[in-house]
Amino acid sequence: MRRADRLFQIIQVLRRTRKPLTAEALAKELETSKRTIYRDIATLIGQRVPIRGEAGTGYVLEKGFDMPPLMLTPDEIEAAVLGAQWVAGRADPVLAKAAQDLIAKIVETVPERLQPLALEPASGTPPKWDAPPESIDMTQLRAHIYASKKILLHYRDEQGRDSKRTVWPIAVGYLETVRMLAAWCELRKDFRSFRIDRMTDAVFLDEKYPERRTALRTKWMKTFSLNNMRER
Repeated sequence: MRRADRLFQIIQVLRRTRKPLTAEALAKELETSKRTIYRDIATLIGQRVPIRGEAGTGYVLEKGFDMPPLMLTPDEIEAAVLGAQWVAGRADPVLAKAAQDLIAKIVETVPERLQPLALEPASGTPPKWDAPPESIDMTQLRAHIYASKKILLHYRDEQGRDSKRTVWPIAVGYLETVRMLAAWCELRKDFRSFRIDRMTDAVFLDEKYPERRTALRTKWMKTFSLNNMRER
């Protein structure tokens, strides 16, 4: 790896990590020596990259440091396009359109020699899922998740029974052929998953739920995961 590429990769690794990283951990990931990492860190600090820390303790990249947003490696381009292809074929129309726009932006902004990686990637996703149209506003649903606001769901379960549930939305999960909403259900006093195609209506309330969303999400992740989301 060229030194300039390695310096860039050190910044990338530090950007995605919140906890201090030791030179040993950086050396292992970048397949080089600790001595090289120490020298590279000193170079970056000398170039006014705001890296804080010291040998033996670890290094962190301070907040506020900015880089050109699309200095992407070939693998990063392929990963981004592959993910965008999946979203374009599986997400709701608003996110699907955003995924298509993202691919177009990648093509327009990366160097010409890298454009084939986005236009004709080596990886691919399954054919587009012919999903039924949602009866609720998915954009508003995501907005309520971010805002930690309650939703009154009108829901029809597998047996065709209708109910109303006030829920605290946590996350939308995308399974192979269905979309699920993970939420805290006030009726059941527990976490529940709701198939979005079985929601007959949703009233988006202005009331915030009393718990911080990050804390609620952490509790949910301890007992549940996107990999085993099933209607409960």
